[in-house]
Amino acid sequence: MSVISVSIDKNTVKDSGVSVHEVAADLVDEEEHQLGFTELFFRKRKHLIDPDATATKRSVFDDAVLAPHYWPKKNYENIHRFDPSARWTYREECALMRKIDWKIMVMAAIGFAALNLDRFNVNQANSSTFLTDLNLTTDDFNLGNSIFRLTFLCAELPSQLVSKRVGPDRWIPTQICLWSLVSLSQFWLTGRTSFLACRALLGALQGGFIPDLLLYLSYFYTKTELPIRLALLWMSTDLCNIVSSFLAFGILHLDGAAGKAGWRWLFLIEGGITLLIGVAAIFNMPASPTQTKTWFRPNGWFTEREEVIMVNRILRDDPTKAINLRYCLQGDMHNKEGLSLGRLWTAICDYNLWPLYILGLTFGIPDNPPLTYLTLLLRDIGFNTFQTNLLSIPYQALGIVTMFLVTLLSEHIGERTFVAMLEDLWTLPFLVALYALPSEPNQWVFFGIVTGLLSFPSVAYLHQLAWCSRNAGSVSGRTVNASLYNMFLQANSIISSQIYVASDAPRYERGNRILIVICCINIGVLYPGTKAYYIWRNRQRDKIWNVMTVEERDHYLRTTMDVGNKRLDFRFAH
Repeated sequence: MSVISVSIDKNTVKDSGVSVHEVAADLVDEEEHQLGFTELFFRKRKHLIDPDATATKRSVFDDAVLAPHYWPKKNYENIHRFDPSARWTYREECALMRKIDWKIMVMAAIGFAALNLDRFNVNQANSSTFLTDLNLTTDDFNLGNSIFRLTFLCAELPSQLVSKRVGPDRWIPTQICLWSLVSLSQFWLTGRTSFLACRALLGALQGGFIPDLLLYLSYFYTKTELPIRLALLWMSTDLCNIVSSFLAFGILHLDGAAGKAGWRWLFLIEGGITLLIGVAAIFNMPASPTQTKTWFRPNGWFTEREEVIMVNRILRDDPTKAINLRYCLQGDMHNKEGLSLGRLWTAICDYNLWPLYILGLTFGIPDNPPLTYLTLLLRDIGFNTFQTNLLSIPYQALGIVTMFLVTLLSEHIGERTFVAMLEDLWTLPFLVALYALPSEPNQWVFFGIVTGLLSFPSVAYLHQLAWCSRNAGSVSGRTVNASLYNMFLQANSIISSQIYVASDAPRYERGNRILIVICCINIGVLYPGTKAYYIWRNRQRDKIWNVMTVEERDHYLRTTMDVGNKRLDFRFAH
């Protein structure tokens, strides 16, 4: 486990009223495991466990020597529920997790759906008369996508700074409401300038939403519970796109209503839907496990007992979420503590995460252009507006299946690098087939190849984001490094939006050659190189840590100024 620990004033421990010398004989020492689909949906474990047995896992808080190094800060918002002596059963834990899923995760999924609805509906509008009505060319469309990605990228860190200052519970609903207003205002687009302006505003307001949401969810879930839920969240992207394709099919039939084109009604109606979601989020995103009571919800969502369980299971899993350390910037972060320039610069200079940033820059390029231009490609090959929207559904449905299967595979092999690389491994043969097609291919053969290409298991982004978060090693590091990773991801999209250009239309042979080369570099160089680097770094740490005596390790923990992944007891995941 990666943790941050340094010397603190032991009066902090005494002031809490909790002893670190409590008897810990009844704690669970089972090996940490990743939560899987079976356990998530059916609450089943590989080994039969008495539901009334103690589920509290052993942690550093049960060691009288180590506990003071990991004690929560006095201004941690859940400190009044922190109690290392607290114990709970598997029955209580399972019931509580079901409640958290319904209260917290469902709202997060709806907010994520709002993001995808307003982020991708321009592609559906493109299947109509969107470009011709606004006198736009393919290159103008490329420019709009590039501007969207650029402002999305530039907004990543500012959004994280705002989120850490005011809290993601306030900032996320505000983001949704603001971008929904911009989205529905596209009903009144008049030409190139207004199109580009709206794309810029949408990118600026949506940038940072995903890391903000991940940070928020980390307040309620442990590190082994969150990945599977993020996988389900990402699967919902395809489900949302399927629903939005049917919505587009119906809304575009309003073409001519009140003298307006169908694509205008598409932006207005879908923007209105996300505005309602934003308003709902204001009332359904509590700041922390112990802050669900408010004027419109006087009884809150959780009992005092449930709050104690939530707070202590989260901190036992990762003490850095509330740690009180002697660091030059005075500790890691509570939920509404802002990022300082010092923390920001420290995160940027963390060269151990640079390999993951490089992967974020390149991994999605091979499949981005075909995905972005799907509606135009299908129109160019001979399908009409309504056929195009319906034909965009099969790859999304298949994408859910492939992602589900790859997620199951990842549960069994425990291999981050290979699982993240599967997206490019899937894409490469279809890109080669697409490049090998004749100049005038059969439209159904073309459709089949493109559908196969876009049915890739979309797991790389989430796996690499979780990988980056895991290898950061602290809350402040996770916050900034997640934003930095997403900035490289948006740069990835900016690059990919310039590969299919008007001069290469309609077959984009030159563009497909470029995509094949990049895909081969990812598979043959970047992913193996990243794994090799982290193996090498871990071996370096082992050579030092494994020869230290117990006394030397204790002295290091008490006196070190190293934090996060700089610590000698930290090991990088690969």
